[in-house]
Formats: sequence, structure tokens, C-alpha cells
Amino acid sequence: MSGIGLTQLPIALPAFKGEAQAPQKISAIVKADLERSGMFRSVDPSGLQADETTQLDATAWRQRGADSVATGSITALADGRFDVRVRLWDVVRSQDLGGQSHVVSAGDLRLAAHRVADFIYEKITGEKGVFATRLAYVTKTGPRYNLWVADSDGENAQSALTSPEPIISPSWSPTGAQLAYVSFESRKPVIYSHDVSTGKRRLLANFKGSNSAPAWSPDGRQLVATLSRDGGSQIFSIDANGGEPRRLTQSSSIDTEPTYTADGKSIYFVSDRGGAPQIYKMAPTGGTPQRVTFTGSYNISPALSRDGRWMAYISRVSGAFKLHLMDLTSGAITAITDTGADENPSFSPNSRLVLYATQQQGREALMTTTLDGKIKARLSGASGDIREPDWGPFQR
Repeated sequence: MSGIGLTQLPIALPAFKGEAQAPQKISAIVKADLERSGMFRSVDPSGLQADETTQLDATAWRQRGADSVATGSITALADGRFDVRVRLWDVVRSQDLGGQSHVVSAGDLRLAAHRVADFIYEKITGEKGVFATRLAYVTKTGPRYNLWVADSDGENAQSALTSPEPIISPSWSPTGAQLAYVSFESRKPVIYSHDVSTGKRRLLANFKGSNSAPAWSPDGRQLVATLSRDGGSQIFSIDANGGEPRRLTQSSSIDTEPTYTADGKSIYFVSDRGGAPQIYKMAPTGGTPQRVTFTGSYNISPALSRDGRWMAYISRVSGAFKLHLMDLTSGAITAITDTGADENPSFSPNSRLVLYATQQQGREALMTTTLDGKIKARLSGASGDIREPDWGPFQR
């Protein structure tokens, strides 16, 4: 399954048996997940009832235009939990593709639905789904800033931190257990690491001057960040357990927004050493950087896909900030949005979607887009101005 503009796979998702009485409409969450991925198109199941035990009439579903059908049920158990069951059918080959059962609390029903969507996605495409992964983002409501951790559709947001001072640049650790971020609570930018399950946090960088733009190495042992401790903004690596930072760039310009490639062999970053902000790459130990972007006079915010094929970044075009995608093998560049205030791109862990913040009708919005820009979805988020999104890794 590769290539852009892939024909979408038609799937039918009849309502799960018992979901009308349940706190969450499982089939609707699964359907929205699959549609947002850009790989699936929903077929209207109306009038045809089924659950995971039904022997399907493959012909009837094929006549509707479906290639596959996912049926299921949700049952309230005596202890207050719910049993969510699903079965997937290939109606072209009249084949049972298997099933799953998740016994969860009411609070985890959305997660169970995302896991069902991941199961369907992986069975049909052969690739891992990302619906059970999490996002981090920041909102500003009045004078208050909030760092949120949410489901991959933006729902079910839990506040990790709230502050009267700005919070920026959240960055997931490779296991998804920690979030590094920059807080201005001591009236200057300081980098913290936050344990997502316990809420405990540690100070990572509070050196003289500014401490900003943290990003984790793929093994989680260190971070790169922009520090101005020696005067000027330069890139340093910092041990995840603290200690003395190591300076990686040696320039009189502003070097910032460092990010590792998934294999850990390069660090991409933004520098105005050529007169205007462009994206460069260097070895993880520093050394002479190579320039990566040559089109456009202002390119920032590099994000790299885990499969090593793509770089998403923001380019200023006639005063508008637009999300672009570069094929790292060929160097070919595509503009994939028609909005003008895009920021902070980040890839889904299966390298298939890009998450970014933008403005729609004058309001901040979180969006995902397929790599060809054809399927975009606005995510629901906590209210207020939404910014600084980062897509977390696969759950381990």
C-alpha cells in the first residue's frame, strides 16, 4: 500500500449492537478515524443490521459497494465496565478477517474504539494504524495557558499543566511516557520534562539566557535544544538526566528548532546563517551543516517522518505561512494547504498524516492532512486558541 492519491477503500460500518444505550457511539468514532486517515471511504450501511456473531450476506454488502464490513457490539457488564467486540469481513472474497474484544471502563470506551480502528486499518492496509496514539497541544484562554494530552482525534483532552505564563514547544519522548516543553513561569524560557502518567516534572534546562525548542533523540537518552547561554542562540545536546550541555553549532547566527531523524543519524534545524531562515542538517555530534531548503526565502519548523522519506515544514510565500512537504530522496516540494497561517507540523507515527495548527475563519484550529493534501480533517480541541501541536509515538 503505497503511493499518493491511492484509491480509497470502501468499508461499511453498521451501528454496533447495543451502542444506542452506551456512553459512546463506537461505530461513529471508528468511521471518523478511518475517514480521517484518507485511506477509507464509508459505505452507507442503512437498513442492514449485524453484530460480530452475524454470518454476513457478502453479496448484499458488495451490491452496496463495500469491499469490507466491520460489525460489532457493546455490552454493559455487571461490574460497570463494557465489552466492545468487533469482527472484520472481506466481502469481496467472503472471508472472515478476525475479531477483537476489549473490556474497558466507560472512560476508556473512546480508546477501545480507536483500537478497533487500528485493528481494521492494519488488517486491510498491512500498516500500523495511529488512532490509539496521543497528541499534545497548547491552548490559550484569556490569560491562561494549558498543555493538553488528547486522543488522536483531539477528543478526550486531559490537562497536563496550566500556567498564567506561556507554555510552548511540547515534544513527546520516543516511548510516549514524557513530554518536554518550554515554560515561561519564571519569566524566561525554561525546559521541563513532564511524566504523562504521574504528572511529575523535572527541570531539564535552566541556563543563563533562553532555553527553548527541545526535541528528544530516538533512544530517549538525550535532547537537543536551543540555548543562548554563551550569547546568541545555538543548538546544544542535553543528557535526559541533566548535566552539562554540549554545544553542537558554532555560528554567529540564530540556530534553532532542532529535530532528529528517526534513525538518529542527522539533526535538522533552522538557521539564518545565509541571511534568512533556512533548514540545514548536520551530524548528531555537530560539524559542518548542509543546507536542505533552497526554494523560498523563509523556511522554518522542520518535521521528519519516521520512515525517513519526508520533511514537512513551513514556508513563507507572499506573506502567508504555508505547510510544505519535501520528498527527501528527490528533493521535490509540494505545498499541501490553501491556508495562510500554518504552523508546527508533526507527522503521525506511521508517516501517513501531518498534524499542524492553522487559522480557519480567523480562529485557531488543529488539522490533519494526508501527504497529498487531498483529505484534511479539523480535530476537535479544547476551547481557546489552539497551537503548538505534537503527535506522540505508537503506544508501547
